[in-house]
Amino acid sequence: MPKSSSMLKPSPTSIWPFVLLLCGGLAVGPAKAADEPDLIFKRSTVFKLLTPNDKLATYGLDDPDVEGVACHFTVPERGGVKGWLGVAEEVSDISLACRQIGPIRFKAKFEQGEDVFRKRRSLFFKKMQIVRGCDAKRNVLVYMVYSDRLIEGSPKNSTSSVPIMPWGSDDQIQKCADFVQK
Repeated sequence: MPKSSSMLKPSPTSIWPFVLLLCGGLAVGPAKAADEPDLIFKRSTVFKLLTPNDKLATYGLDDPDVEGVACHFTVPERGGVKGWLGVAEEVSDISLACRQIGPIRFKAKFEQGEDVFRKRRSLFFKKMQIVRGCDAKRNVLVYMVYSDRLIEGSPKNSTSSVPIMPWGSDDQIQKCADFVQK
């Protein structure tokens, strides 16, 4: 018995679950090595009467592959209806400071410019990334934060350096160049 054309085409209502699942997967993206950062504090920057205010939020995170290094970054978070619903595209102005907080121990080899942390900054196309590199000549870890978009990138960025120093009298200083993948 021949099938009718209505049996071959999916109905518009049966497509929506698939579309939502696909969009949800694109918005979440792959998990990163670092855990979710710790919220340190937020400060309001723009007052909104009936919706959440625009804010600056400061977060802290530990480098997942280098023990003894912590980074703090501050990002603007949009309020208003779009911010409240989670669909606002966030601004690319992000500041970064990384410091040695204990003896530095490398857990594994890493590539220059390897991701330390990644988080989306819009519903689909924009993400913030913190990447790490090694200045072998100076034995310094270099961290950079930037945001990018699928279509058009952003030149806004911030850099922080962490010189690898002894931590206590018995600490053996490791060379970051020994842990960079060639």
